Amino acid sequence: MKIASVIVDVPTMQTDRVFDYSIPAIWQGKIFPGMRVIVPFGPRKIQGFVTGLKDKSSAAKLKDLVQPMDLTPVLNEDLLNVADWLTRQTLCFKISALQVMLPAAMKAKYEKKILVNPDKRDLLSPEAAELFLNKDEVPWKYAEEAGVLPLLQKEIKTGSLDVFYSVKSKGKKKTVQMVSPALPKEKMMKEIEALPSNAEKQKAVLVHVLSSESSEGVSAKEAAEAAGASSATVKALVDKGLLIKKHREVYRNPFAHKNFKKTSPLPLTEQQEKAITPILHAVEHEQHETFLLYGVTGSGKTEVYLQSIQEVYEKGKEAIVLVPEISLTPQMVDRFKGRFGNDVAVLHSGLSIGEKYDEWRKIQRKEVKVVVGARSAVFAPFENLGIIIIDEEHETSYKQEENPRYHARDVAIYRAGQYSCPVILGSATPAMETFARAQKGVYTLLTLSKRMNSGELPSVSIVDMREELRGGNRSMFSEELFEKLQDRLQKGEQTVLFLNKRGHSSFIMCRDCGYVGQCPHCDISLTYHRFSDNMKCHYCGYETGVPQTCPECDSEHIRYFGTGTQKVEEELAKLLPEARVIRMDVDTTSRKGAHERLLDSFGEGHADILLGTQMIAKGLDFPNITLVGVLTADTMLHLPDFRSAEKTFQLLTQVSGRAGRHKLPGEVVIQTYTPEHYSIELAGTQNYDSFYHKEMMMRKMGSYPPFYYLSLITISHEDLLKVVASAEKVTKFLQSRLSPQSIVLGPAASPIPRINNRYRYQCLIKYKREPELPSILKTILEHSQQQKASEGLTISIDVNPYMMM
Repeated sequence: MKIASVIVDVPTMQTDRVFDYSIPAIWQGKIFPGMRVIVPFGPRKIQGFVTGLKDKSSAAKLKDLVQPMDLTPVLNEDLLNVADWLTRQTLCFKISALQVMLPAAMKAKYEKKILVNPDKRDLLSPEAAELFLNKDEVPWKYAEEAGVLPLLQKEIKTGSLDVFYSVKSKGKKKTVQMVSPALPKEKMMKEIEALPSNAEKQKAVLVHVLSSESSEGVSAKEAAEAAGASSATVKALVDKGLLIKKHREVYRNPFAHKNFKKTSPLPLTEQQEKAITPILHAVEHEQHETFLLYGVTGSGKTEVYLQSIQEVYEKGKEAIVLVPEISLTPQMVDRFKGRFGNDVAVLHSGLSIGEKYDEWRKIQRKEVKVVVGARSAVFAPFENLGIIIIDEEHETSYKQEENPRYHARDVAIYRAGQYSCPVILGSATPAMETFARAQKGVYTLLTLSKRMNSGELPSVSIVDMREELRGGNRSMFSEELFEKLQDRLQKGEQTVLFLNKRGHSSFIMCRDCGYVGQCPHCDISLTYHRFSDNMKCHYCGYETGVPQTCPECDSEHIRYFGTGTQKVEEELAKLLPEARVIRMDVDTTSRKGAHERLLDSFGEGHADILLGTQMIAKGLDFPNITLVGVLTADTMLHLPDFRSAEKTFQLLTQVSGRAGRHKLPGEVVIQTYTPEHYSIELAGTQNYDSFYHKEMMMRKMGSYPPFYYLSLITISHEDLLKVVASAEKVTKFLQSRLSPQSIVLGPAASPIPRINNRYRYQCLIKYKREPELPSILKTILEHSQQQKASEGLTISIDVNPYMMM
């Protein structure tokens, strides 16, 4: 195999194919699919991924690849297959599909080194040992120039050497300085006695180092601290030749400050037992089956996950658990670390680039068996998967909104198919599409209809805020909610106040002429930020100050509208000055670890009220919460999105599920201006089945999923007329190629018609069976790529879109 097929890191239509490079003699037999390599491409040298090896190429003259960037593949065969599938499914470039699978630290500018593994130094061959004489690392460049890379590759295979990318300004390996005795114990004792009497500190350091049992010695910092000495004392002993200093790699541990209590499996209820049996059967017989674990909030879904993983774990296989972004991680991590200890790696956006890189390396080096993470953890580089679990599978954050526009659920099901293993989708309010598939028997439905302690679901009362206004109550709290808040304060119980902010933000408006502050580059109102007292556009980042008078009519009656968490917090301080409030929103949780600190503080009872947005709706489990108040239930109902009723129902059910999860009974108060809407009425009784039937009727009438598939084409350009003309061309082309059963809507202006001075038009395709659609869409993309070069037109396609804006 002398030729490598490489996908180069140039994301354009013309380069979206493999290029062949010959493998120089020195690298033959050492290049494998899944490695990153450096190749000449035109005048420059760039990164590429090897996707295959062969003996012949159709090209007459081949360039040599320069060198590998990895000595072992970073993507295994299964992930290379997933990349092919992603490229077809989401119509993205192959390079985008490959890049999305790697941690950020591996996408940066790199400097590479080869390090000795201290435990296996004695296994080095004489040539390698000579190269590493008196040193622990050698720069890759040096090894390359000395021509010893092929020799070192054998050592890397045996594990005595390790390759490391020190990434400029990004992930670096973390090391600690270790010291160990330079002489045998008896000689050291004599040296200690020979030290002058005023060298007390030096003696103390040496005694401490000698007393260590560890073969690696003691960290220099620990030795100095134990002897009450400074780092200079330790350095003096190294200079005297009494101590040897070396560096040892340590993983960054984002959870170093926490002690995880070991937990053991809980006895299962009858319903849990019934639900887990078919899952364990699929694990045992290595069957690829998708289960929908449909369980009310608090019914013990997590325990079913943990015990299913236990089974997989005992078979020596691996598990991936996906949870919606940061919302579930602290409590979720506790549960998984408690059960599986250090066999768990965690990947989520709260970690630094270096921490993520370390967690990813643990997975790649097979040091862990379970990964808990957000969307991208579905690409964890395991090679022996036994189960994939997606918790809260209805969450829209599982869909990536930029290329490749994949949905983690689809990737999980495809990946599990390659390993013949089960997938569990868990939710109290499954997505319509998922539940419809379970009803049809495509997925296997498992139900948990009772709470763990047979507790009652909280009682819900729905308050019509229009009536409150008519009754003269202008506060943001209805009388009922306010009375209940006071009652909880007296009893010393806790309350969660939830503010539904999606699609509803504070804007500036003049009460005299109705002027609203707009972004000059986008057709959308500017959002008022109390924190920095300015106005921001959430689409292009434009910022401006707050006007004192109306720019249109000079009136001074210019005020901001909308309820933000800060405004609610101020109102609470006025009405209930004795209440201790913790506010959780983007402003208070932007610092690292803040999310967890605030939740811990609430869990320890340092506050009476937890006030927040989306991030507090899910996964919280505190015994003392007995009241949940939803201040604005219907802000999402009025968005131009066919899923708005579903999202409202899911969110209200989730947030109601935070109350009364333990001994104390819970109550929920939902404040709304549209109490008669079925999604709010049925969320009040947590009746998912009725909601499903009602919503399915609406979907059928509108020809929406799950009855039809959707694809959304968005066309943008700085010239409005060009956008309209292109959008009409695309629509005509689609209508001429698709079957009459499909529906093509548009072209129409997008709900946000202009972003960043580019006009946007869209066209929506609804279809049931269109085997030719992928190739038709690809033709449109190819055509737009050619046009983009000449005219600056961009076309983006989202198959099964979640964002209709």
